[in-house]
Amino acid sequence: MVGSNSGVGNGTDPDNIVSVKFTKLFIDGEFVDAVSGKSFETLDPRTGDLITRVAEGDKEDVDLAVKAARQAFDKGSWPRMSGYERGRFLNKYADLVEEHIDELAALETLDNGKPVTLARAVDVPGCIQTLRYFAGAADKIHGETLKMGGPYQGYTLHEPIGVVGQIIPWNFPLVMFFIKIAPALACGCTVVIKPAEQTPLTALYCAHLAKEAGLPHGVLNVITGFGETAGAAISSHMDIDKIAFTGSTEIGRAIMVAAAQSNLKSVTLELGGKSPLIIMDDADIDEAVNLAHMAIFFNMGQVCFAGSRIYVQEGIHDKFVKRVVERAKKQVVGDPFNPEVYHGPQIDKTQFEKILEYIEHGKREGAKLLTGGNRVGEKGFYIEPTIFSHVQEDMKIGKEEIFGPVMSIFKFKTIEEAIERGNKTIYGLAAGIVTKNIDTVNTLSRSIRAGLIWVNCYYAFDSDAPFGGYKMSGIGREQGLDALKNYLAVKCVITPLHDSPWL
Repeated sequence: MVGSNSGVGNGTDPDNIVSVKFTKLFIDGEFVDAVSGKSFETLDPRTGDLITRVAEGDKEDVDLAVKAARQAFDKGSWPRMSGYERGRFLNKYADLVEEHIDELAALETLDNGKPVTLARAVDVPGCIQTLRYFAGAADKIHGETLKMGGPYQGYTLHEPIGVVGQIIPWNFPLVMFFIKIAPALACGCTVVIKPAEQTPLTALYCAHLAKEAGLPHGVLNVITGFGETAGAAISSHMDIDKIAFTGSTEIGRAIMVAAAQSNLKSVTLELGGKSPLIIMDDADIDEAVNLAHMAIFFNMGQVCFAGSRIYVQEGIHDKFVKRVVERAKKQVVGDPFNPEVYHGPQIDKTQFEKILEYIEHGKREGAKLLTGGNRVGEKGFYIEPTIFSHVQEDMKIGKEEIFGPVMSIFKFKTIEEAIERGNKTIYGLAAGIVTKNIDTVNTLSRSIRAGLIWVNCYYAFDSDAPFGGYKMSGIGREQGLDALKNYLAVKCVITPLHDSPWL
Protein backbone atom coordinates (compact mmCIF):
# COMPACT_ATOMS: atom_id res chain seq x y z
CA MET A 1 0.00 0.00 0.00
CA VAL A 2 1.42 3.38 -0.95
CA GLY A 3 0.74 6.47 1.07
CA SER A 4 1.22 10.04 -0.12
CA ASN A 5 4.85 11.01 -0.51
CA SER A 6 4.43 14.10 -2.61
CA GLY A 7 3.83 16.26 0.45
CA VAL A 8 3.80 15.95 4.18
CA GLY A 9 1.07 13.60 5.38
CA ASN A 10 -1.77 14.80 7.60
CA GLY A 11 -0.78 18.42 6.99
CA THR A 12 2.33 18.14 9.18
CA ASP A 13 4.88 20.71 8.04
CA PRO A 14 8.39 20.01 9.37
CA ASP A 15 9.26 23.69 8.96
CA ASN A 16 6.76 24.40 11.74
CA ILE A 17 8.42 21.82 14.01
CA VAL A 18 12.13 22.25 13.48
CA SER A 19 14.56 24.76 12.07
CA VAL A 20 18.23 24.11 11.37
CA LYS A 21 20.20 26.12 13.92
CA PHE A 22 23.69 24.63 13.84
CA THR A 23 25.73 24.07 10.68
CA LYS A 24 29.30 24.79 11.78
CA LEU A 25 32.00 22.56 13.24
CA PHE A 26 32.08 22.25 17.02
CA ILE A 27 35.66 22.57 18.26
CA ASP A 28 36.87 23.40 21.77
CA GLY A 29 33.41 24.42 22.94
CA GLU A 30 32.61 26.76 20.04
CA PHE A 31 30.90 26.55 16.66
CA VAL A 32 33.38 27.56 13.96
CA ASP A 33 33.69 27.58 10.18
CA ALA A 34 35.97 25.08 8.46
CA VAL A 35 39.51 26.35 7.98
CA SER A 36 39.00 26.07 4.22
CA GLY A 37 35.69 27.91 4.35
CA LYS A 38 34.11 25.03 2.44
CA SER A 39 30.64 23.65 3.04
CA PHE A 40 28.58 20.78 1.62
CA GLU A 41 24.91 20.03 1.05
CA THR A 42 22.70 17.92 3.24
CA LEU A 43 19.55 16.76 1.45
CA ASP A 44 15.98 15.82 2.38
CA PRO A 45 15.45 12.11 1.52
CA ARG A 46 11.74 12.74 1.00
CA THR A 47 12.43 14.91 -2.04
CA GLY A 48 16.15 15.04 -2.74
CA ASP A 49 15.99 18.80 -2.17
CA LEU A 50 18.50 20.87 -0.24
CA ILE A 51 17.95 21.28 3.50
CA THR A 52 21.00 23.42 4.19
CA ARG A 53 24.77 23.60 3.79
CA VAL A 54 27.10 22.40 6.53
CA ALA A 55 30.75 23.20 7.23
CA GLU A 56 33.08 20.74 5.49
CA GLY A 57 35.78 19.72 7.92
CA ASP A 58 39.13 18.46 6.62
CA LYS A 59 42.52 17.44 8.01
CA GLU A 60 43.28 20.94 9.31
CA ASP A 61 40.02 21.01 11.26
CA VAL A 62 40.63 17.53 12.65
CA ASP A 63 44.06 18.71 13.81
CA LEU A 64 42.44 21.61 15.69
CA ALA A 65 39.83 19.33 17.24
CA VAL A 66 42.44 16.80 18.32
CA LYS A 67 44.59 19.57 19.79
CA ALA A 68 41.62 20.75 21.85
CA ALA A 69 40.77 17.20 22.92
CA ARG A 70 44.40 16.50 23.84
CA GLN A 71 44.61 19.67 25.93
CA ALA A 72 41.35 18.76 27.68
CA PHE A 73 42.64 15.28 28.43
CA ASP A 74 46.22 16.11 29.41
CA LYS A 75 45.56 19.33 31.32
CA GLY A 76 41.82 19.65 31.80
CA SER A 77 39.40 18.72 34.55
CA TRP A 78 37.39 15.99 32.81
CA PRO A 79 39.59 12.92 33.43
CA ARG A 80 40.59 14.32 36.83
CA MET A 81 37.12 14.76 38.28
CA SER A 82 35.43 11.89 40.05
CA GLY A 83 33.24 9.45 38.18
CA TYR A 84 30.33 10.75 40.24
CA GLU A 85 30.92 14.29 38.94
CA ARG A 86 31.16 13.08 35.34
CA GLY A 87 27.92 11.18 35.88
CA ARG A 88 26.21 14.38 37.00
CA PHE A 89 27.23 16.07 33.75
CA LEU A 90 25.91 13.16 31.70
CA ASN A 91 22.61 13.16 33.58
CA LYS A 92 22.23 16.89 32.98
CA TYR A 93 22.98 16.23 29.31
CA ALA A 94 20.24 13.58 29.30
CA ASP A 95 17.81 16.08 30.86
CA LEU A 96 18.46 18.52 28.02
CA VAL A 97 18.01 15.85 25.35
CA GLU A 98 14.70 14.95 26.98
CA GLU A 99 13.60 18.59 27.01
CA HIS A 100 14.25 18.81 23.26
CA ILE A 101 12.83 15.42 22.27
CA ASP A 102 10.33 16.78 19.72
CA GLU A 103 12.84 19.01 17.98
CA LEU A 104 15.50 16.29 17.87
CA ALA A 105 13.04 13.73 16.48
CA ALA A 106 11.86 16.11 13.79
CA LEU A 107 15.42 17.08 12.85
CA GLU A 108 16.37 13.40 12.63
CA THR A 109 13.43 12.71 10.30
CA LEU A 110 14.20 15.74 8.15
CA ASP A 111 17.84 14.74 7.63
CA ASN A 112 17.51 10.94 7.67
CA GLY A 113 13.98 10.15 6.44
CA LYS A 114 13.04 7.79 9.26
CA PRO A 115 9.41 7.94 10.45
CA VAL A 116 9.06 10.72 13.00
CA THR A 117 6.81 8.51 15.14
CA LEU A 118 9.67 6.02 15.56
CA ALA A 119 12.29 8.74 16.03
CA ARG A 120 10.30 10.19 18.91
CA ALA A 121 9.14 6.93 20.49
CA VAL A 122 12.27 4.81 20.01
CA ASP A 123 15.41 6.68 18.95
CA VAL A 124 15.49 9.73 21.21
CA PRO A 125 14.31 7.86 24.35
CA GLY A 126 17.02 5.29 23.63
CA CYS A 127 19.59 8.09 23.59
CA ILE A 128 18.37 9.36 26.94
CA GLN A 129 18.54 5.87 28.43
CA THR A 130 22.09 5.39 27.13
CA LEU A 131 23.27 8.65 28.67
CA ARG A 132 21.69 7.81 32.02
CA TYR A 133 23.05 4.26 31.98
CA PHE A 134 26.65 5.38 31.50
CA ALA A 135 26.16 8.28 33.90
CA GLY A 136 25.40 5.61 36.49
CA ALA A 137 28.41 3.55 35.43
CA ALA A 138 30.91 6.41 35.61
CA ASP A 139 31.61 6.03 39.35
CA LYS A 140 31.77 2.24 39.26
CA ILE A 141 34.92 1.90 37.15
CA HIS A 142 37.67 0.28 39.17
CA GLY A 143 40.44 -2.27 39.06
CA GLU A 144 41.08 -5.12 41.45
CA THR A 145 43.53 -6.23 44.11
CA LEU A 146 45.77 -9.11 43.04
CA LYS A 147 46.90 -12.08 45.13
CA MET A 148 50.62 -12.20 44.40
CA GLY A 149 52.74 -15.33 44.83
CA GLY A 150 55.50 -13.57 46.74
CA PRO A 151 56.05 -10.63 49.10
CA TYR A 152 54.39 -8.06 46.82
CA GLN A 153 51.24 -5.98 46.77
CA GLY A 154 49.56 -5.87 43.33
CA TYR A 155 46.55 -4.05 42.00
CA THR A 156 45.14 -2.85 38.68
CA LEU A 157 43.96 0.60 37.61
CA HIS A 158 41.41 1.13 34.84
CA GLU A 159 42.44 4.43 33.28
CA PRO A 160 40.82 6.44 30.47
CA ILE A 161 42.56 5.54 27.23
CA GLY A 162 42.93 9.16 26.12
CA VAL A 163 41.72 11.05 23.05
CA VAL A 164 39.13 9.03 21.15
CA GLY A 165 38.19 9.36 17.49
CA GLN A 166 34.71 8.16 16.58
CA ILE A 167 33.00 7.80 13.20
CA ILE A 168 29.30 7.02 13.02
CA PRO A 169 26.85 5.99 10.25
CA TRP A 170 23.76 7.61 8.78
CA ASN A 171 21.10 5.00 9.59
CA PHE A 172 20.71 5.85 13.31
CA PRO A 173 22.50 9.20 13.66
CA LEU A 174 21.26 10.13 17.12
CA VAL A 175 21.39 6.63 18.60
CA MET A 176 24.92 6.00 17.34
CA PHE A 177 26.11 9.42 18.50
CA PHE A 178 25.24 8.61 22.10
CA ILE A 179 26.19 4.92 21.98
CA LYS A 180 29.66 6.15 21.02
CA ILE A 181 30.22 9.21 23.19
CA ALA A 182 28.47 8.14 26.42
CA PRO A 183 30.83 5.32 27.49
CA ALA A 184 33.89 7.26 26.33
CA LEU A 185 32.91 10.31 28.36
CA ALA A 186 31.95 8.20 31.38
CA CYS A 187 35.47 6.75 31.38
CA GLY A 188 37.05 10.21 31.35
CA CYS A 189 38.15 10.26 27.71
CA THR A 190 37.85 13.23 25.37
CA VAL A 191 36.24 12.82 21.97
CA VAL A 192 36.47 13.89 18.33
CA ILE A 193 33.44 12.49 16.52
CA LYS A 194 32.50 12.62 12.85
CA PRO A 195 28.86 12.03 11.90
CA ALA A 196 28.04 10.66 8.45
CA GLU A 197 28.05 13.31 5.73
CA GLN A 198 24.45 12.37 4.88
CA THR A 199 23.17 13.14 8.40
CA PRO A 200 25.20 15.81 10.20
CA LEU A 201 22.41 17.90 11.72
CA THR A 202 21.47 16.12 14.95
CA ALA A 203 25.11 15.64 15.97
CA LEU A 204 25.65 19.39 15.79
CA TYR A 205 22.47 20.04 17.74
CA CYS A 206 23.65 17.59 20.41
CA ALA A 207 27.00 19.39 20.56
CA HIS A 208 25.06 22.52 21.44
CA LEU A 209 23.21 20.64 24.19
CA ALA A 210 26.53 19.34 25.55
CA LYS A 211 27.72 22.91 25.85
CA GLU A 212 24.48 23.85 27.58
CA ALA A 213 25.07 20.97 30.03
CA GLY A 214 28.40 22.56 30.97
CA LEU A 215 30.72 20.00 29.42
CA PRO A 216 34.24 21.50 29.64
CA HIS A 217 35.72 22.89 26.43
CA GLY A 218 37.57 20.37 24.30
CA VAL A 219 35.95 17.30 25.85
CA LEU A 220 33.54 16.83 22.91
CA ASN A 221 34.33 17.98 19.38
CA VAL A 222 32.16 17.38 16.30
CA ILE A 223 33.68 17.46 12.81
CA THR A 224 31.26 17.29 9.89
CA GLY A 225 32.72 16.27 6.54
CA PHE A 226 33.49 13.35 4.28
CA GLY A 227 34.97 9.97 5.10
CA GLU A 228 37.82 10.16 2.62
CA THR A 229 39.04 13.45 4.13
CA ALA A 230 37.88 14.09 7.71
CA GLY A 231 37.33 10.41 8.48
CA ALA A 232 40.71 9.45 7.07
CA ALA A 233 42.40 12.20 9.09
CA ILE A 234 40.83 10.89 12.31
CA SER A 235 41.76 7.27 11.55
CA SER A 236 45.39 8.07 10.84
CA HIS A 237 45.98 10.83 13.39
CA MET A 238 49.09 10.30 15.45
CA ASP A 239 47.64 11.98 18.55
CA ILE A 240 44.40 9.99 18.72
CA ASP A 241 44.68 7.01 21.08
CA LYS A 242 41.58 5.08 20.05
CA ILE A 243 39.28 4.81 17.03
CA ALA A 244 35.70 3.52 17.17
CA PHE A 245 33.74 3.09 13.95
CA THR A 246 30.31 1.85 12.92
CA GLY A 247 29.67 1.28 9.22
CA SER A 248 30.53 -0.99 6.35
CA THR A 249 33.08 -3.81 6.52
CA GLU A 250 34.93 -2.28 3.59
CA ILE A 251 35.52 1.01 5.42
CA GLY A 252 36.24 -0.85 8.66
CA ARG A 253 39.14 -2.58 6.96
CA ALA A 254 40.51 0.75 5.72
CA ILE A 255 40.30 2.19 9.23
CA MET A 256 42.22 -0.76 10.65
CA VAL A 257 44.96 -0.20 8.09
CA ALA A 258 45.12 3.52 8.89
CA ALA A 259 45.26 2.80 12.62
CA ALA A 260 48.06 0.26 12.14
CA GLN A 261 50.09 2.47 9.82
CA SER A 262 49.87 5.51 12.10
CA ASN A 263 50.35 5.04 15.85
CA LEU A 264 48.87 1.53 16.16
CA LYS A 265 45.85 2.96 17.96
CA SER A 266 43.34 0.42 19.27
CA VAL A 267 40.22 -0.12 17.18
CA THR A 268 36.58 -0.98 17.87
CA LEU A 269 34.49 -1.84 14.81
CA GLU A 270 30.77 -2.55 14.47
CA LEU A 271 30.34 -3.52 10.84
CA GLY A 272 28.01 -5.18 8.36
CA GLY A 273 25.62 -8.06 8.77
CA LYS A 274 23.52 -10.59 6.87
CA SER A 275 21.58 -11.93 9.82
CA PRO A 276 19.52 -15.13 9.63
CA LEU A 277 16.07 -15.43 11.18
CA ILE A 278 15.37 -19.16 11.66
CA ILE A 279 11.69 -20.11 11.87
CA MET A 280 10.94 -23.66 12.99
CA ASP A 281 7.83 -25.72 12.15
CA ASP A 282 6.44 -25.31 15.68
CA ALA A 283 6.55 -21.50 15.54
CA ASP A 284 3.40 -19.47 16.03
CA ILE A 285 2.67 -18.34 12.47
CA ASP A 286 1.38 -14.87 13.41
CA GLU A 287 4.40 -14.22 15.61
CA ALA A 288 6.77 -15.49 12.91
CA VAL A 289 5.25 -13.27 10.23
CA ASN A 290 5.33 -10.17 12.42
CA LEU A 291 8.92 -10.77 13.52
CA ALA A 292 10.14 -11.45 9.97
CA HIS A 293 8.38 -8.33 8.72
CA MET A 294 9.90 -6.16 11.44
CA ALA A 295 13.33 -7.78 11.14
CA ILE A 296 13.82 -6.56 7.57
CA PHE A 297 11.44 -3.63 6.99
CA PHE A 298 12.08 -1.67 10.20
CA ASN A 299 13.90 1.58 9.34
CA MET A 300 13.39 0.71 5.66
CA GLY A 301 15.86 -2.16 5.99
CA GLN A 302 18.69 0.24 6.82
CA VAL A 303 19.86 -1.69 9.88
CA CYS A 304 23.11 -3.62 10.21
CA PHE A 305 21.25 -6.20 12.35
CA ALA A 306 18.45 -6.62 9.80
CA GLY A 307 17.06 -10.14 9.53
CA SER A 308 17.54 -10.20 5.78
CA ARG A 309 17.84 -14.00 5.44
CA ILE A 310 14.62 -15.72 6.53
CA TYR A 311 15.07 -19.49 6.93
CA VAL A 312 11.71 -21.26 7.18
CA GLN A 313 11.34 -24.97 7.92
CA GLU A 314 9.52 -26.83 5.17
CA GLY A 315 6.44 -27.77 7.20
CA ILE A 316 5.44 -24.14 7.71
CA HIS A 317 7.14 -22.62 4.67
CA ASP A 318 4.27 -22.23 2.20
CA LYS A 319 1.85 -20.88 4.78
CA PHE A 320 4.46 -18.45 6.08
CA VAL A 321 5.30 -17.18 2.60
CA LYS A 322 1.66 -16.47 1.79
CA ARG A 323 1.11 -14.61 5.04
CA VAL A 324 4.33 -12.59 5.03
CA VAL A 325 3.65 -11.39 1.47
CA GLU A 326 0.15 -10.31 2.50
CA ARG A 327 1.66 -8.42 5.43
CA ALA A 328 4.21 -6.64 3.25
CA LYS A 329 1.54 -5.52 0.79
CA LYS A 330 -0.26 -3.72 3.62
CA GLN A 331 2.81 -1.68 4.56
CA VAL A 332 2.16 2.02 3.96
CA VAL A 333 5.06 3.75 2.23
CA GLY A 334 4.95 7.51 2.49
CA ASP A 335 6.09 10.75 4.02
CA PRO A 336 7.85 10.05 7.34
CA PHE A 337 6.34 13.16 8.92
CA ASN A 338 2.92 11.51 8.63
CA PRO A 339 2.41 9.91 12.08
CA GLU A 340 0.58 6.99 10.46
CA VAL A 341 3.55 6.08 8.24
CA TYR A 342 6.22 3.59 9.36
CA HIS A 343 8.09 3.23 6.05
CA GLY A 344 9.76 6.34 4.68
CA PRO A 345 12.44 6.93 2.04
CA GLN A 346 15.92 5.44 1.77
CA ILE A 347 18.70 7.78 2.84
CA ASP A 348 19.84 9.11 -0.55
CA LYS A 349 20.03 8.53 -4.28
CA THR A 350 23.16 6.38 -4.04
CA GLN A 351 21.59 3.92 -1.60
CA PHE A 352 18.27 4.03 -3.45
CA GLU A 353 19.90 3.04 -6.74
CA LYS A 354 22.06 0.39 -5.06
CA ILE A 355 18.98 -1.33 -3.60
CA LEU A 356 17.14 -1.31 -6.93
CA GLU A 357 20.23 -2.80 -8.58
CA TYR A 358 20.26 -5.64 -6.02
CA ILE A 359 16.61 -6.31 -6.80
CA GLU A 360 17.46 -6.65 -10.50
CA HIS A 361 20.30 -9.03 -9.61
CA GLY A 362 17.84 -11.17 -7.67
CA LYS A 363 15.56 -11.44 -10.68
CA ARG A 364 18.42 -12.31 -13.04
CA GLU A 365 19.90 -14.95 -10.74
CA GLY A 366 16.65 -16.90 -10.52
CA ALA A 367 15.09 -15.80 -7.24
CA LYS A 368 11.32 -15.44 -7.38
CA LEU A 369 10.01 -11.91 -6.79
CA LEU A 370 6.83 -12.24 -4.74
CA THR A 371 6.02 -8.60 -4.08
CA GLY A 372 7.52 -5.12 -4.39
CA GLY A 373 10.70 -4.36 -6.23
CA ASN A 374 9.68 -0.94 -7.51
CA ARG A 375 10.18 2.71 -6.82
CA VAL A 376 7.31 4.51 -5.13
CA GLY A 377 6.38 7.90 -6.55
CA GLU A 378 8.37 10.19 -8.79
CA LYS A 379 10.17 12.22 -6.14
CA GLY A 380 12.36 11.18 -3.23
CA PHE A 381 13.94 7.81 -2.54
CA TYR A 382 11.04 5.50 -1.70
CA ILE A 383 11.11 1.73 -2.44
CA GLU A 384 8.36 -0.83 -1.96
CA PRO A 385 8.84 -3.58 0.64
CA THR A 386 10.30 -6.39 -1.48
CA ILE A 387 10.24 -10.16 -0.93
CA PHE A 388 12.09 -12.90 -2.82
CA SER A 389 11.68 -16.66 -2.42
CA HIS A 390 13.78 -19.49 -3.93
CA VAL A 391 16.94 -17.69 -2.82
CA GLN A 392 20.27 -19.52 -2.54
CA GLU A 393 23.30 -18.57 -0.45
CA ASP A 394 25.52 -18.07 -3.50
CA MET A 395 23.18 -15.47 -5.03
CA LYS A 396 24.17 -11.84 -4.69
CA ILE A 397 21.02 -11.01 -2.72
CA GLY A 398 21.63 -14.07 -0.54
CA LYS A 399 25.15 -13.23 0.57
CA GLU A 400 25.71 -9.46 0.34
CA GLU A 401 24.39 -6.81 2.70
CA ILE A 402 21.75 -4.86 0.77
CA PHE A 403 20.84 -2.38 3.52
CA GLY A 404 17.34 -1.91 2.19
CA PRO A 405 13.78 -3.32 2.35
CA VAL A 406 14.55 -6.64 0.63
CA MET A 407 13.62 -9.94 2.28
CA SER A 408 15.14 -13.21 1.06
CA ILE A 409 13.33 -16.45 2.01
CA PHE A 410 15.10 -19.82 2.20
CA LYS A 411 13.49 -23.22 2.83
CA PHE A 412 15.20 -25.84 5.03
CA LYS A 413 14.43 -29.33 6.39
CA THR A 414 16.44 -30.05 9.53
CA ILE A 415 17.98 -28.06 12.37
CA GLU A 416 21.42 -29.21 11.24
CA GLU A 417 20.76 -27.73 7.80
CA ALA A 418 19.58 -24.47 9.35
CA ILE A 419 22.77 -24.20 11.39
CA GLU A 420 25.04 -24.94 8.44
CA ARG A 421 23.28 -22.52 6.10
CA GLY A 422 22.74 -19.86 8.74
CA ASN A 423 26.49 -19.79 9.37
CA LYS A 424 27.31 -19.73 5.65
CA THR A 425 28.19 -16.05 5.62
CA ILE A 426 31.20 -13.81 6.17
CA TYR A 427 29.17 -11.92 8.77
CA GLY A 428 28.18 -12.70 12.34
CA LEU A 429 26.39 -9.74 13.84
CA ALA A 430 23.00 -11.13 14.90
CA ALA A 431 20.46 -13.90 14.44
CA GLY A 432 16.86 -14.64 15.35
CA ILE A 433 15.14 -17.88 16.38
CA VAL A 434 11.38 -18.51 16.37
CA THR A 435 10.32 -21.74 18.09
CA LYS A 436 8.43 -23.05 21.12
CA ASN A 437 11.05 -25.71 21.92
CA ILE A 438 13.67 -24.80 24.54
CA ASP A 439 16.00 -27.54 23.34
CA THR A 440 15.89 -26.07 19.86
CA VAL A 441 16.61 -22.64 21.31
CA ASN A 442 19.63 -23.93 23.21
CA THR A 443 21.03 -25.82 20.22
CA LEU A 444 20.60 -22.96 17.75
CA SER A 445 21.73 -20.16 20.06
CA ARG A 446 24.97 -22.00 20.81
CA SER A 447 25.58 -23.03 17.21
CA ILE A 448 24.98 -19.81 15.28
CA ARG A 449 28.16 -17.72 15.08
CA ALA A 450 26.79 -14.29 15.90
CA GLY A 451 27.24 -11.75 18.67
CA LEU A 452 23.55 -11.25 19.44
CA ILE A 453 20.77 -13.85 19.36
CA TRP A 454 17.08 -12.95 19.68
CA VAL A 455 14.65 -15.72 20.65
CA ASN A 456 10.99 -15.12 19.76
CA CYS A 457 11.70 -11.42 19.46
CA TYR A 458 13.77 -9.08 17.28
CA TYR A 459 15.41 -5.68 17.81
CA ALA A 460 15.13 -6.06 21.58
CA PHE A 461 17.94 -3.66 22.52
CA ASP A 462 18.83 -2.23 25.90
CA SER A 463 21.64 -0.09 27.28
CA ASP A 464 22.66 -3.01 29.51
CA ALA A 465 22.78 -5.54 26.64
CA PRO A 466 26.11 -5.64 24.75
CA PHE A 467 26.21 -6.22 21.02
CA GLY A 468 28.92 -6.71 18.44
CA GLY A 469 30.10 -9.03 15.74
CA TYR A 470 31.76 -12.32 15.05
CA LYS A 471 33.81 -12.81 11.88
CA MET A 472 33.72 -9.79 9.52
CA SER A 473 31.00 -8.04 11.51
CA GLY A 474 33.51 -6.35 13.74
CA ILE A 475 35.69 -6.19 16.83
CA GLY A 476 34.60 -5.25 20.34
CA ARG A 477 31.22 -4.63 21.93
CA GLU A 478 28.89 -1.64 22.20
CA GLN A 479 26.47 -0.98 25.07
CA GLY A 480 26.45 -2.62 28.47
CA LEU A 481 29.39 -2.48 30.85
CA ASP A 482 31.43 -4.24 28.16
CA ALA A 483 31.43 -0.96 26.21
CA LEU A 484 33.50 0.68 28.93
CA LYS A 485 36.37 -1.69 28.12
CA ASN A 486 36.72 0.00 24.72
CA TYR A 487 37.81 3.22 26.40
CA LEU A 488 39.90 1.99 29.33
CA ALA A 489 43.55 0.99 29.62
CA VAL A 490 44.46 -1.54 32.31
CA LYS A 491 47.56 -0.69 34.32
CA CYS A 492 49.08 -3.09 36.82
CA VAL A 493 50.94 -1.66 39.83
CA ILE A 494 53.21 -3.87 42.00
CA THR A 495 55.04 -2.83 45.12
CA PRO A 496 57.15 -4.90 47.54
CA LEU A 497 55.79 -5.84 50.94
CA HIS A 498 58.21 -5.48 53.86
CA ASP A 499 57.56 -7.17 57.18
CA SER A 500 53.96 -8.02 56.30
CA PRO A 501 52.33 -10.45 58.75
CA TRP A 502 50.64 -12.24 55.82
CA LEU A 503 50.83 -12.49 52.06
